[in-house]
Amino acid sequence: MAHNPEPPAETSIIKFKGQDFDSLRDHCLSRGQLFKDETFPADVSSIGQKLLQGKSLTVLEWKRPQDLSSGPPHFILKGVSRFDIQQGIAGDCWFLAALGSLTQNSQCLQKILIEQSFSQHYAGIFRFRFWQCGHWVEVVVDDRLPVVGKDYLFVHPRKGNQEFWPCLLEKAYAKLRGSYSHLHYGYLPDALVDLTGGVVTMASLHALPSDLLAVVKTAAEAGSLMTCATPKGPTDGAEVMENGLVSQHAYTVTGAEQIQYRRGWEEIIRLWNPWGSTEWRGRWRDGSQEWQETRDRRKSQLYENREDGEFWMSCQDFQENFSCLYICNQIPITLDHGVTPNEKWSQMIFRNQVILENTAGGPRRDAQYLFCVQELTESSNVVVSFTIMPQSLKEEDEKFPLHFQVFKVDSQFQQFQGRLPPTFFSSFRNAAQGIEYETKCNFTKSFHLSPGTYVVVPSARREGVEFLLRIFLKMPDSDRNRSNDFNLRELKGLDIDATQLQSLLNQELLTGPPGDTFSLDECRSIVALMDLRVNGRLDQEEFGRLWRRLVQCQRVFQNIQKSSGVVLSSDLWKAVESTDFLTGTFISSELLELMTLRYSDSSGRVSFPSLVCFLMRLEAMAKTFRNLSTDGKGLYLTEMEWMNLVMYS
Repeated sequence: MAHNPEPPAETSIIKFKGQDFDSLRDHCLSRGQLFKDETFPADVSSIGQKLLQGKSLTVLEWKRPQDLSSGPPHFILKGVSRFDIQQGIAGDCWFLAALGSLTQNSQCLQKILIEQSFSQHYAGIFRFRFWQCGHWVEVVVDDRLPVVGKDYLFVHPRKGNQEFWPCLLEKAYAKLRGSYSHLHYGYLPDALVDLTGGVVTMASLHALPSDLLAVVKTAAEAGSLMTCATPKGPTDGAEVMENGLVSQHAYTVTGAEQIQYRRGWEEIIRLWNPWGSTEWRGRWRDGSQEWQETRDRRKSQLYENREDGEFWMSCQDFQENFSCLYICNQIPITLDHGVTPNEKWSQMIFRNQVILENTAGGPRRDAQYLFCVQELTESSNVVVSFTIMPQSLKEEDEKFPLHFQVFKVDSQFQQFQGRLPPTFFSSFRNAAQGIEYETKCNFTKSFHLSPGTYVVVPSARREGVEFLLRIFLKMPDSDRNRSNDFNLRELKGLDIDATQLQSLLNQELLTGPPGDTFSLDECRSIVALMDLRVNGRLDQEEFGRLWRRLVQCQRVFQNIQKSSGVVLSSDLWKAVESTDFLTGTFISSELLELMTLRYSDSSGRVSFPSLVCFLMRLEAMAKTFRNLSTDGKGLYLTEMEWMNLVMYS
């Protein structure tokens, strides 16, 4: 009774409104003209009346960047940054906060921006890509922007910075949605999904079961996008409150740290406001007494007193003033038993699904999607995510136009192939309960289900709803019963240094000949790579992250060894390709040769401890570069920052 899902795959690019960028640009270049987009014209219809109330339409103009900037305009100048974004009159902070988070992930951002400029082959035409229901859609726009006098109506370049990628990207998203007015208030998860094609985990900050600092740090390590929102204030609009925060407003989460303060430590979180100004006025604000008193050696790296919309606050203040945290990743991230980003998930995809209204009353049962849970896990093991095709959305839709339930299929019904009979639904059955969030475009629910066969049954609140369904299933851990995979939850209060780690690893994780043990220097190196708190020790959360990598390194070592306990340096490339936590990391042949010299002996043999140090250092250095680089191509460090980075880790 299996439903045959479409396997996950890269899909072809869909051209929005049938517009082909290359042919339109070449046509304009051949005639010496600048592109004018008739499908999103430079008039009031593309803006929407509700954003023009109180504005004099007689002074509304549409101008190209070269007519707006004091110098030559640039698409991107000195890399992409969240600080390039300055919100205008549209209430699209929900989109801009998601975009601000995306700027920290250069690989994902490049999918959307595409390489283009105001100099090479410029014809007044630009293109951007957004994810829509399982497909990447390319949207073409001209570069005419609405202004009133000298004031931009919407996103505008930062003062003294003539970068126009945020303005043009916002225009493309407005075109995709129908007008700038359709960006005026929306849902953070919708923007996160449209920018990545990922799945969103929503965490209530008032009931977060895990340590917030660990959640943010581990999610960032997994390459996730993170945003948050303040609750609604006394009015329907966004208002600046006494503490400097804006009510009913979206922010980007850009970092979290544990910092030395007085005689102890304080956990702080960093946020960015898409307004480009208006910052928190409480503890750890810019210029606060807390920053003056801290003696943490990372102060110069973490703190800058600038009016750029970015600020620090304590994790406690964050949880008291914000309502929810959204984490977007390509696979689900479970939070109910700690953050575990390296879990394995399989994915079932059902594209272009349609449910029609049941005129007889009650939900229709023609759409049935079956899946199997193989084993029980400690945390959520199933995530069901619906996304509505934009063409199926209607102005009168106040809620998500679908509803769905998940039922367990009893043994007497498992002989049916493909479809369950009406008798399955006639008896009283409790639907599986889970944690959910719902927007106008997305409905996602996570479940903690026992082994068995289940069915997803959607129903429509109205007819003609087209959607994408994704079912994420946590894969069994085939190594769960390994003798060396001891229960980390029993190690409460764990706090070990390099010497203790050496003893533990050599007792629990021996692989290879007896002489291939972890040296004290190797363990010092491992501690430095995993030491988020920078105190020379590993706590329970840090050790948990390390242990998951060690078990994976052991699996890789055993799979590629030529004979018992021997891995050849010529197979280091195979080790990189086989390591899940290095997915997306590129290593050149030149670097591989250097690593051979560094980690193999004179006979070209790589021990298990050496392989662990190589793979973990490669991961740490690749992520450090991505975190510090603003454009994904290079980075700038002061001498002290460089020395701190290379000498400790």
